[in-house]
Amino acid sequence: MQKSSFFPNFALAMIQEIQIRILPEQAANEQGVKQFLADEKGLDARRITHIRILKRSIDARQRTIYINLTIRVYMDEEPTDQPFTPIEYHDVSSKPAAIVVGAGPGGLFAALRLIELGIRPIVLERGKDVHERRKDIARISREHVVNPESNFSFGEGGAGAFSDGKLYTRSKKRGNVDRILQIFCQHGASESILVDAHPHIGTDKLPRVIENMRSTIIRCGGEVHFQTKVTDLLINNNKVYGVNAIDSSEATAKTLQFEGPVILATGHSARDVYRWLYHNKVEIEAKNLAVGVRLEHPAHLIDQIQYHRKEGKGQYLPTAEYSFVTQVEGRGVYSFCMCPGGTVVPAASGPEQIVVNGMSPSLRNSPWSNSGMVVELHLEDIMSFSSQLSTLNYQQSPLAMMEFQEKLEKQCWLQGNRQQTAPAQRMADFVNNRLSASLPKSSYQPGLITSPLHFWMPSFITKRLQQGFRQFGRQSHGFLTNEAIIIGVETRTSSPVRIVRNPETLQHVRLEGLFPCGEGAGYAGGIVSAGIDGERCAENLAQKINNNA
Repeated sequence: MQKSSFFPNFALAMIQEIQIRILPEQAANEQGVKQFLADEKGLDARRITHIRILKRSIDARQRTIYINLTIRVYMDEEPTDQPFTPIEYHDVSSKPAAIVVGAGPGGLFAALRLIELGIRPIVLERGKDVHERRKDIARISREHVVNPESNFSFGEGGAGAFSDGKLYTRSKKRGNVDRILQIFCQHGASESILVDAHPHIGTDKLPRVIENMRSTIIRCGGEVHFQTKVTDLLINNNKVYGVNAIDSSEATAKTLQFEGPVILATGHSARDVYRWLYHNKVEIEAKNLAVGVRLEHPAHLIDQIQYHRKEGKGQYLPTAEYSFVTQVEGRGVYSFCMCPGGTVVPAASGPEQIVVNGMSPSLRNSPWSNSGMVVELHLEDIMSFSSQLSTLNYQQSPLAMMEFQEKLEKQCWLQGNRQQTAPAQRMADFVNNRLSASLPKSSYQPGLITSPLHFWMPSFITKRLQQGFRQFGRQSHGFLTNEAIIIGVETRTSSPVRIVRNPETLQHVRLEGLFPCGEGAGYAGGIVSAGIDGERCAENLAQKINNNA
């Protein structure tokens, strides 16, 4: 393969990989790219039979915006290679079984990897399938009712299924990241996720991909059980050999038992699991957390700021993203889970909670853009709340950060009139310690109520957020504005607990056969990293089974 060298008059067919920097209107279609190659690189456009985009990113640092493309150009021949090679999943119905607790990205990718390795996965999900789950999610906005087993956190696909479907990760294990993206494509995601610098499936498209992943598991002889909540681990001589569970899918609940080593991928909101582990003396530890608010701007305003022009994104650019980070009094303050052209959603997982998150459809065409704006917290930061953590000793309990989360979410619920109506404040009013007399229109469907978040939220959060907002406003003129609103509270950025495991075997430090996995175990921070961790746990579990065979 020829790279970055050109032979316009060379008669033979050839393939070249080229990096180009091109205007958005030129990059909008293949004909524009061909014309650029002819004008700027001297290629004969008539001989270009196909162009495959390998990588794509936007450079909006200057007023003239460019699209950076890495492309594969086919001259006088049609492509015979494919963007990725599909994985072959074989029948494992007669193979040894392993239990996967949770059908979020960690659990689903663990189950698929187990099939590759000749292990039969039995997936147990406390929530409903992704189709039925939609109905319970709709009820949160319509009736202010949260089903504690089926919501934005619990159910097939986990917290990511209805929380945007962004696939960006800072993981350095790039080969593993590409593999995760390719498996998504194999199950119906757009191949654009293999190309874009910040890949995104979209909340409207991801459920179908998840259903296809489930179909692969079942077709190959695995099992997927919904509304099946694991109640305890089966342990003998510090060895986990299965789980007990309750099947609540029928009118009369049934107690079930499943045997096999266990991948525990329950997600960052399974607080009952953390409490069970704690009270049964399974080693866990408190983990640092980031807590704050959802910040929502008009999407057109963010487009104007990020693209440095009055017309905003125009015809050829996507809805703009942003990323901010600074340090305030020794703690990070940063944007999190930015959703361009998205909506703010009610992400509580139980009664007496208000939690907000963001999501975007694949087209990112909402009139609003939002992101979490959060402050890094360490255990010592919540010292002043230790006396209010009524069931715990702050200095000794690994659940202290989790209880802080719960307390803040309940406080938010009380501010919202004991409904899913969320407390909110205009951004500049928050920074200047003023109550907002009115609120602009918002994407948040259950409704907003004006509230002095600067007053009732903990000052070690609000003071840092205020300074961070001032800094971000200086960096991007127009960002700090009363056209934007902050909505409380964003608390589910990651797990507040880490389940301790051996870094080599990925098994729990004491319980053989238990593989804590993904975001809920404290070892991932999003869809892709959870998928990577799920695969690693599956590989180590398979090795354990093979060694014992």
